[in-house]
Amino acid sequence: MKTNNVIQEKSFAFAIRIVNTYKILRNEKKEFVLSKQLLRSGTSIGANVEEAIGGQSKADFISKISITYKEARETLYWIKLLNATDYLSKEMAESLINDCEEICRIIGKIQITMKHS
Repeated sequence: MKTNNVIQEKSFAFAIRIVNTYKILRNEKKEFVLSKQLLRSGTSIGANVEEAIGGQSKADFISKISITYKEARETLYWIKLLNATDYLSKEMAESLINDCEEICRIIGKIQITMKHS
């Protein structure tokens, strides 16, 4: 996988959004538990993309990108829960969900491509 690619860029930009959302949840909403879960899973997407890029083999890459997909799905869960419990506004949640779902679609396509190549 080449560097400076779409998933690398999108997952990094998403991690920045997650960090900023965490700051709002912690500082303004005084929410400390769920927001920490969101921070952990949301920032691990990009970290796992980087690990996949540095994978030592095709199998290693597929393993890491699969973990990336799971972390993105978990992040979706935390966003939806924070929205359902009124910690995130509908607009903020929808925007984060749209970005996260796009990341899931890209990762899913990468998984399919790698398994069939």
